[in-house]
Amino acid sequence: MPKRILTGTVTSDANAQTITVSVERRFTHPVMKKTIRKSKKYRAHDEANTFKTGDMVRIQECAPKSKTKRWEVLAE
Repeated sequence: MPKRILTGTVTSDANAQTITVSVERRFTHPVMKKTIRKSKKYRAHDEANTFKTGDMVRIQECAPKSKTKRWEVLAE
C-alpha cells in the first residue's frame, strides 16, 4: 500500500527533531454546496531540525517514531 504524502505549513518547531505541520483541505459541502476549509495538525519527524515556522513542507507516512509521531518530513 502506498504511503500518503501531504503538504502543509510548519506551525511549531519548538521540540527537538519534531515539527508540527498544519494541513488544510478544501471540499464542497454536500447540502449547502459551499466550499469549506478544514485543517488538521500532524507531528512530523525532522531529523536535522532544518525546518522553521512558516515553511511549506511535504510529509509522508511512516512507522511510529514516538507516541504522537507517525509522519516524517520528505527531504527537499
